[in-house]
Amino acid sequence: MGSSARKVTFSLREDVLVALDEAVAQGTAPSKNALVERALRKELQEIRRQQREALWQEASRDPLFLRDLAETAAAFASADVEIAPDTR
Repeated sequence: MGSSARKVTFSLREDVLVALDEAVAQGTAPSKNALVERALRKELQEIRRQQREALWQEASRDPLFLRDLAETAAAFASADVEIAPDTR
């Protein structure tokens, strides 16, 4: 994590703040900042995963993409057999 920390301000509901305090008091994280950053990183990672999933869903309906995928698979089919021959 090469970037430096920067102070920012957010408003959170009281119940979230209480839960944050309790989690840190129980040793879940070394500080509120650390727990909030960890939670945000997980959420941002999930958002990126959902965006990738949406792109794959869109691509699965694109005939040009599907054709390119089939052509690529066909081009490598013989190489796959050479590397991992069928042992049935």
